[in-house]
Amino acid sequence: MNQTANPDMQVIVLDEVFPHAPDVIWKALTSGDLIGRWLMAPQGFAPVIGNRFTFQTVAAGAWDGTIHCEILEVVPNEQLSYAWRGGDEHNEGYGSKLETVVTFSLIAAEAGTRLRLTHSGFQLPKNDTAYRNMSEGWKKVVRKLDAVVTEVATAEQQH
Repeated sequence: MNQTANPDMQVIVLDEVFPHAPDVIWKALTSGDLIGRWLMAPQGFAPVIGNRFTFQTVAAGAWDGTIHCEILEVVPNEQLSYAWRGGDEHNEGYGSKLETVVTFSLIAAEAGTRLRLTHSGFQLPKNDTAYRNMSEGWKKVVRKLDAVVTEVATAEQQH
């Protein structure tokens, strides 16, 4: 996203190279059981464009803690994108209304696969708290994803 077009919009971007093939990482990104191990357990997840699913987190004020998602793009072993909406317009800080998009891109790299995670659409100052919390949170999530992907790769090598 071009931040000069709207300086009040912020994007979280993480780049990490995993020493695994894209299909192994893809499996961890698109299996509900595996997603539950590195992010949160999704309800109703399927990697199909238009599919709607939810995550449940800590409620705050007028918000029940439900994150509503919808699959926007699926390119096997390359890109997965979904809407990430939550919060309530009456909340300030944590739990403020949030309408964002999470995209995972997989790019072949010399040492394996580059995972580029982009979480876009944070409106500042309204989403300051979410932007700060999720900037740190996604770093932890990517480390957990790395551990899950390593387990999946090890299990596949043993079969």
